[in-house]
Amino acid sequence: MLVTNPTDFLAAFSPERFPVRAEATARAAFLIGPAASTLAAQSAQDNRYMDLSQTIDPSLALIQHAELARRLRADVPIITFPGEPECPDGMFPNNVFATAPGRLIIGRMRHAVRQREALRTDVRGFFRDTLGYRTIDLSAESFVAELTGSLVIDHARGIGYCGLSERCDLAGAQAMHDAFGLELTFCFELAAGEYHTNVVMTHLAGRAAILAADGFKDPAVPEAIAQVLGGRVAWLNSAQKNAFCGNAITLGPERVWMSERAAQALDPTHRTVIERSGFAIADVALGEIEKAGGSLRCCVAEIF
Repeated sequence: MLVTNPTDFLAAFSPERFPVRAEATARAAFLIGPAASTLAAQSAQDNRYMDLSQTIDPSLALIQHAELARRLRADVPIITFPGEPECPDGMFPNNVFATAPGRLIIGRMRHAVRQREALRTDVRGFFRDTLGYRTIDLSAESFVAELTGSLVIDHARGIGYCGLSERCDLAGAQAMHDAFGLELTFCFELAAGEYHTNVVMTHLAGRAAILAADGFKDPAVPEAIAQVLGGRVAWLNSAQKNAFCGNAITLGPERVWMSERAAQALDPTHRTVIERSGFAIADVALGEIEKAGGSLRCCVAEIF
């Protein structure tokens, strides 16, 4: 079922209808290393978190990325594929590649500079030949569907939260709903200037959320999400959203990962909500990578 307004979402949801039915977190994850010395000008057209006047230090980006991979191994096995210089946004693979049990899903990217990432034969071959996953390839379709950038998933209950923007349209949302095998997807418009849902929302392993209310066009949308979660929400202001506090991830049931910049921007009230929901907060310095308009969650493609 796919719904497009808060009233229908609240009417469709109940704890009895959507109990915990699967693992809330991934069994592994993969990263793709940074390899470019410039930012992607095409991506900056609709990613206001980028500043093309900045220069990126490739060596420092590699160091930060390697430290991220090392740290994340505390929760799940991590695989890192090498980056490609012609793909400056390649270090954000979760927009292009995602998984559901037994399936590799390849997204349909808006910009040509990112569409070439979907052609990588090593990632496709690893899942097809090594893991035996079936491939669901959306990359040549006419819609736009930037996977877990646009779609935040409560894996435990099979519920998707999909923000519509230049990076995802309604047809793309329906295709992702089907590809991931979701039971319910709530589609809503993001606020003007927002490009991905995972910058304004983190779902914390089915138990709580981090939300930036001003990232949604309709204020009733985040309120409905909070109601479904029993009010267990850390609410972000604009400055905290811009510091990527909403771009976090739970790779295990007891820890939430975010960038060092994001963690430093949290208030004690946010920490209380997160910790009372059963999570420790871990952070990694990613300042060089964040110049490209994404943060920690964008770097991580989960393997279910």
